[in-house]
Amino acid sequence: MQFNTQLIHGGNSEDPATGAVSTPIYRSSTFHQHTLGGNPKWEYARTGNPTRASLEKLIAELEHGVAGFAFSSGSAAIHATFSLFSQGDHFVVGSDVYGGTYRLITKVLKRFGFEFTVVDMQDLDAVEKAIQGNTVAVYFETPTNPLLQIADIKAIAGIAKKHGIKTIVDNTFATPYNQQPLTLGADIVVHSATKYLGGHSDVVAGLAVTSDEEIAEELAFLQNSIGSTLGPDDSWLLQRGIKTLGARMRVHQENATAVVNFLENDPRIAKIYYPGLPDFPGHDIAAKQMRNFGAMISFELQEGLDAKKFVESLQLIDLAESLGGIESLIEVPAVMTHGSIPREIRLKNGIKDELIRLSVGIEDPQDIIDDLEQALNQLD
Repeated sequence: MQFNTQLIHGGNSEDPATGAVSTPIYRSSTFHQHTLGGNPKWEYARTGNPTRASLEKLIAELEHGVAGFAFSSGSAAIHATFSLFSQGDHFVVGSDVYGGTYRLITKVLKRFGFEFTVVDMQDLDAVEKAIQGNTVAVYFETPTNPLLQIADIKAIAGIAKKHGIKTIVDNTFATPYNQQPLTLGADIVVHSATKYLGGHSDVVAGLAVTSDEEIAEELAFLQNSIGSTLGPDDSWLLQRGIKTLGARMRVHQENATAVVNFLENDPRIAKIYYPGLPDFPGHDIAAKQMRNFGAMISFELQEGLDAKKFVESLQLIDLAESLGGIESLIEVPAVMTHGSIPREIRLKNGIKDELIRLSVGIEDPQDIIDDLEQALNQLD
């Protein structure tokens, strides 16, 4: 099946028990076992749930993996993935990552003896030089949050394989609609499925997919042991959201192109971060490894303009955390999503206090543009 068809008919598109074309929500916490000491397909909902299993099969197929795993949040999926490794292990991590990932690494995982070296994943020489004798994995986002930096997945995976280590890619911004890292050599893909995969700002979820059978077995063990699994109601909501991913992404991306064109021609905008721009660093790599450039845009106002006044003047676009919903969402990373990163590190990584991140929704593009323009006019 082609991808857009697979979104709808992939996984368990029909309930085997009833023939229902929408997988039912199985809320049971436990399941009747007919034989003592047997090997039942379902036994306890943390270990396995039919609704969650349908979602997990679907995301595995979409990412071309051998198994998928659904968690209670993107952070839970990332935590479970890092839990594959042990005290004393070293990781090479991208310098531009979600603030919650930075917090997990610096405030939690370091306490358990994990070691990290942060590098710019656009610099392949720096990636290779950061690998040590105890390095076990390279972890990065592409495009990154919030600077939309592009890393060459195939090249980094090649470096990792040469050194016998794993490649882990956060594919939240791109989604499997635009990019499938496992086909480019990555070993594990993680998602904050709260974002584009859910798509309606009504579910918090995380996903992990692997192309390695041994990793899949260990992730299944960790998912069950740690217990941060996705409940059946949220699993159903997420699977329903995924079915419309292709249709939504097409509109998201058309709108993003229109918004970028507007921002490019407004003198109050100092800089735009969007991989679809021909002169954007990483544009050529993005064009090679992505179907399209996504609908996330970051930009900086001209020096002296008030970012706070701008975002608070918006009337249609919501000032809110998160991204990837059908509604346009805007935020200031230094205050919101990346506020947990110390200011000196934010500035070193290019996240200025004036940086604004926009998740372009599927409203009429002219309405989005009109709202941006009227808010910019408040600054004159």
